[in-house]
Amino acid sequence: MTIAFWCLLVVAVLPIVCAGIAKAGGEAYDNHNPREWLDRQEGFRKRATAAQQNSWEAFGFFTAAVFVAHASGGPSEAVDQMAMAFVVARALYILTYVADWAMLRTLVWFAGFFLTISIFVSAA
Repeated sequence: MTIAFWCLLVVAVLPIVCAGIAKAGGEAYDNHNPREWLDRQEGFRKRATAAQQNSWEAFGFFTAAVFVAHASGGPSEAVDQMAMAFVVARALYILTYVADWAMLRTLVWFAGFFLTISIFVSAA
């Protein structure tokens, strides 16, 4: 199994990390209605929830890119390196989102987006 496939696992876990950040230490957390509880949150909890949603959105495109690269015989070492860079970009994205560093968050998001495109077209 390639490193890029292992990166899929890491990227799949990142939204769960965001959910943990949003819920950790929250007052009167309601496990019966967690989405309603999260909708009422503010500050870093609300941003962690938004980062979770964006992480799920990015996961689909990244997954497709990795599978397309592998199916079309893309350069495995290059794909692995770009996939690892994507994982770093997504982790930084979560950090910058939770910390409310909006401009840096946007730049990191673009880096991850362009890495995904690069993985997708790597075999072209």
